[in-house]
Amino acid sequence: MNTVLKVCGATTPREVGLLAAAGADLVGLWHGIPGGPADLPGRQVGALAAAARETGRAQPVLVTFLHGAGALAAVLAESGIGWVQLHAFQPPAAVRALRAAVPGSVRIVKVLHVRDGSCLERPLIPAYERAGTDLFLLDAVTEDGRVGSTGHRLAQEDVIAVADRLTRPFLLAGGITADSRPGYDLVAAHPLFRGIDVDTAARDPHGAFLASSVREIARRWRTREEST
Repeated sequence: MNTVLKVCGATTPREVGLLAAAGADLVGLWHGIPGGPADLPGRQVGALAAAARETGRAQPVLVTFLHGAGALAAVLAESGIGWVQLHAFQPPAAVRALRAAVPGSVRIVKVLHVRDGSCLERPLIPAYERAGTDLFLLDAVTEDGRVGSTGHRLAQEDVIAVADRLTRPFLLAGGITADSRPGYDLVAAHPLFRGIDVDTAARDPHGAFLASSVREIARRWRTREEST
């Protein structure tokens, strides 16, 4: 199975097309992330979701801090998006409500936050799974509490400690780059590992997406020989 590559933060159809052409499987569209540099209004989410589907390769993912199942279900239905990533500290009850509000074909991704080597949601993992989480995403929390697109890398042993408690597949985020692949051999070999989520490493120093960087990340993480 190829490693899934998700790239977050597209804001224009051109960026969506660039990411898909460079090898992204999933394109993260931010919505309901107050103050986020890539936060999109609902109307624009729908347009970019359509642009992603038109590439014939990349699928759109709604990335959100929102909790309300009704509001999220409405955005997903209007945009036709089949993936939603709950990127804040939504409780299991919010996942359960969303699972009841959307078709079973919609994949729910719940982020698990790791700070100082510990998963903040560790006691809730079984409840998240029972509530209907399809996939987890492991990401770093900074010391000042920032989440998402922080560029902070997780230690491999901390990732494995969380992954071994899961019964659902997971994606890895947190400072992922092309060059970081050799440091995650055990993660890549884990039976529940499905892929990576990047943002900062896919951009140039000015913050624009760089196709060559996306291609290199895809190559290094998808080529078995790179880890030997």
